[in-house]
Amino acid sequence: MTKSKDGVASAWNNVDILLVEDNLSDAELTVRSLRKVGATQKVLRLSDGAEALDFVFRKARFSERDAALPKLILLDLKMPRVGGIEFLRRLREDAATTNIPVVILTSAVIDKKFFDAQDFKIRDFLNKPVDEAKLTDLVKSAGL
Repeated sequence: MTKSKDGVASAWNNVDILLVEDNLSDAELTVRSLRKVGATQKVLRLSDGAEALDFVFRKARFSERDAALPKLILLDLKMPRVGGIEFLRRLREDAATTNIPVVILTSAVIDKKFFDAQDFKIRDFLNKPVDEAKLTDLVKSAGL
């Protein structure tokens, strides 16, 4: 990871797509799919919800990154430390982050009514492995 002239890791600045996925194989497949569909924007992969919260809210090792928020979050639900549901709760509680588009990545059957009832404002759900045609549509609809 390279450092910018002010010492902040440049890989943490201007992230367009935040991929929150603890499974390395699933993360690699998702990144590969993003590349195939032409989403060459800056993608950052983090491996758990706690780390993702620190990134979004600029805490711990991310405290000095620039203030730009990701344009899209691809979120696994089952992760260590802070799971996807808790991550969503915290994301949606803050006025600055409540409208970031979130796409749930899952290999399980999801009760979409639960997410609607919680007012999590989920953009969509993608089954793993990721459907590249659907991913293309989601990336385009997020303005990427």
